[in-house]
Amino acid sequence: MAKKLIITAALCGAGTTKAQTQHVPITPEEIAADAVACAKAGAAVIHIHVRDENGKNTMETEKFVEVVGKVRKALADENLDTILNLTTSGSAFSEELRLAHLPVLKPEMCSYDPGSMNWANSYVFLNTPAFLEKLGTKCQELEIKPEIEIFDAGMIGNVEYYLKKGFLKAPLHCQFVLDVPGGMPGNLETLAYLLPKLPAGSTWSVTGIGKAHVPMMLAGLAAGCDGLRVGLEDNVFWEKGVYATNEQLVERAVAYGKMAGREIATAQEARQILGLKKHQ
Repeated sequence: MAKKLIITAALCGAGTTKAQTQHVPITPEEIAADAVACAKAGAAVIHIHVRDENGKNTMETEKFVEVVGKVRKALADENLDTILNLTTSGSAFSEELRLAHLPVLKPEMCSYDPGSMNWANSYVFLNTPAFLEKLGTKCQELEIKPEIEIFDAGMIGNVEYYLKKGFLKAPLHCQFVLDVPGGMPGNLETLAYLLPKLPAGSTWSVTGIGKAHVPMMLAGLAAGCDGLRVGLEDNVFWEKGVYATNEQLVERAVAYGKMAGREIATAQEARQILGLKKHQ
């Protein structure tokens, strides 16, 4: 039997706006409602960024507490078991603030971006060596699984370094985020280059940005991925000119997985595949 497929829903990201799509969840209530809808549709993992009162990206601990509290309650009210993966990305914020919510909320997963890049040739997506050492250490202390987001080829070399130095601990879980301008393109050549370089025993998931969204799902399934990531953080369209909801994107990923002969992993099965610790 083929291994089960983990679906991650990346609900809003740091930058998707209501001007781009009315469907993106911005408020705590909208994020909680979308988390429930995506969990019911088949997402085992919910990837969370939070916004301030003006809809702008924030890393304030109080806002994370508010949003995650509402998400957890909404899921519990529906008797849904879902893994929460909280972002640590935020170049505009202090490194201390980017870590501050982790010991407070103790999610099962958090993002780990193993390098810096010129994002869309517009700003520096900054992840300093000191920050990555602190984040890796904090993840081990709190027993949080880092989701290692790979945007560019050099990040694989950084992963090997932090693994060797003990700031990361095998087995790793890597999330390829492809077709970000300034990073690697979302195509077969990129996957063929990256996959042989994954540390032994790693699990991996893939997403494509914008027009690369569906092609990278199909390529990932053909290559035997452990997971697919979908959501309005990465792509706002169902097809050209037609806007999607997070729930619809999850439903399509589930359908594609089943067409490829893959059963969809529950949250508990995803925990076993990824080696997560469920915190009380």
